[in-house]
Amino acid sequence: MTARVGVVTFPGSLDDGDAARAVRIAGAEAVRLWHGDPDLHGVDAVVLPGGFSYGDYLRCGAIARFAPVMETIVQAARGGLPVLGICNGFQILCEAHLLPGALTRNQHLHFRNRDQVLRIESTGTAWTNVFQPGQEVLIPVKNGEGCYVADPATLDRLEGEGRVVARYVGGNPNGSQRDIAAITNEAGNVVGIMPHPEHAVEALTGPSLDGLGFFTSVLKHLVGAPA
Repeated sequence: MTARVGVVTFPGSLDDGDAARAVRIAGAEAVRLWHGDPDLHGVDAVVLPGGFSYGDYLRCGAIARFAPVMETIVQAARGGLPVLGICNGFQILCEAHLLPGALTRNQHLHFRNRDQVLRIESTGTAWTNVFQPGQEVLIPVKNGEGCYVADPATLDRLEGEGRVVARYVGGNPNGSQRDIAAITNEAGNVVGIMPHPEHAVEALTGPSLDGLGFFTSVLKHLVGAPA
């Protein structure tokens, strides 16, 4: 049976269409979810896409965190539902306290858009299990508020528990502490990543096909998950 992966659209989402396309290329059914509808329509996993949800008013992701769909997603994620937050989706996951820390203004105060090398640090998550530890991938990054910050104790805990999912290699595009590009929760079902794997799934439009592994990983995870 084909896995169903929900892709949420908030007012201001830019990359929901790209995320849905990546889901389809990976071999799953993309189910469009609306921010104002709390029903997840029986999906097996959820992607929170990039963009500027609710215009990034207050703070990036601060309003989206209170959307009706997010109330359901938070509960489902705590119950094991795989959730991937990309860029603005990462910001929303932090605002919703599904992930620790925060994403702040890039240290150099400029929007950064470039193809970025990442090193995969953790392959034990629902979204990275097809990669090899230490594998380097090339994925676009595009953000103005992508600087990951947390207190030293939180950073040490993420490091010690193997919850840093990916780091920037060959230059840090936004000043994120400890070069962190992606993190996961304790259970490994929730991942937030600042670069955009959905923009690296086709040779025609991306710098590589490296992003596809994030989407095929969740399908592999779902096959092995208990019914």
